[in-house]
Amino acid sequence: MPEERKIICTACPVGCFMTVSEENGEIISISGNTCPRGKEYAKIEITDPRRVFASTVRVEGGALPVCPVRSKCPVPKSKIFDIAKAVARVKVKAPVEIGQVIIENVCDTGVDIVASRSLPAKQSVEVSQGG
Repeated sequence: MPEERKIICTACPVGCFMTVSEENGEIISISGNTCPRGKEYAKIEITDPRRVFASTVRVEGGALPVCPVRSKCPVPKSKIFDIAKAVARVKVKAPVEIGQVIIENVCDTGVDIVASRSLPAKQSVEVSQGG
């Protein structure tokens, strides 16, 4: 008996409510999409869901204590928690440049975690003694 799954498409701003019917792991039908991208989105969402991962890493000697990072492209949804644990263990030294690879091939996904902003090193403040 076919199983129906309801999903909301995020391939475009419309956000179609779609119904995907599947049986024995095979997609039988996809309905509710108003553009061709919706059908492709549904196939991927059902068979291999992926998400862009975003978080922060600790920074040593930076103008701020953390720097935002993200996956260079979507990663398997099943790996999100493993990636979060890996990112939580990382501490980088300032300065950090936007696009800098922070973790290469995170959790054997083939995807790099990169800095999503530049972060300069903390400026030392010199105090002059009056005399």
